[in-house]
Amino acid sequence: VQLQASGGGLAQPGGSLRLSCAASGFAFSVYTMGWFRQAPGKEREFVSSINYRDRRTYYADSVKGRFTISRDNAENTVFLQMDSLKPEDTAVYYCARNPYHNKPRDQIYYDTWGGGTLVTVSS
Repeated sequence: VQLQASGGGLAQPGGSLRLSCAASGFAFSVYTMGWFRQAPGKEREFVSSINYRDRRTYYADSVKGRFTISRDNAENTVFLQMDSLKPEDTAVYYCARNPYHNKPRDQIYYDTWGGGTLVTVSS
């Protein structure tokens, strides 16, 4: 079972980045998937998730209207399109899977985590 996040980098305020998370070793299409982030000196926090069945999406208030989560079950990949980036979006971003499909914002329900990808927003 493996999750590999990629796509991080340096962006200017107001810019965009698209993160990808490639999954392998499990039936990706039947798992809710989520993105979390951890900024320097802060705890890891929920960013967004997407339900496996109805593709219902959830967002943290801080990113709502700027970030968009999506998934491609044929490619076993979940994406996070990040627009209108702000310096406070600077963090290591992690993808994770949730086999329980409930409490999409709660980290405790995510059982597998990928390595993070660093996003830095700075001019």
